[in-house]
Amino acid sequence: MINTENFIKRLHKVMDYYGESASSFAEKIGVQRSSISHILSGRNKPSLDFVLKVLSAFPEVDLYWLFNGKGEFPSKEKSEKAYPPIEKEIITSVSTNELKSDIKSDKTIERIVVFYSDGSFKNFEN
Repeated sequence: MINTENFIKRLHKVMDYYGESASSFAEKIGVQRSSISHILSGRNKPSLDFVLKVLSAFPEVDLYWLFNGKGEFPSKEKSEKAYPPIEKEIITSVSTNELKSDIKSDKTIERIVVFYSDGSFKNFEN
């Protein structure tokens, strides 16, 4: 049997680590905000479905750590597997003429959307 009070503390730790509010955390794992609220308040115990959604959305969370505090968070082994090193290329400026020359058909680019890691985005329209 898991200790609900300690589970809640570990869940708070996960949310703090990712900078998530209860509302955004609920959205990321695909549950209603009230579910998170009830679990964090101790009113409800987490279901297996809830735990599996947390593990699926946040691969650095280890099942045994989340349940009983054994192990570590974030899980180094899982985070290395989940996010292999990626080479990033930064585009400083691109003209639509440069992009059109790379396309072999008569199609034109209507817009380009750049998404940033903080959730914001920038829309470039032709």
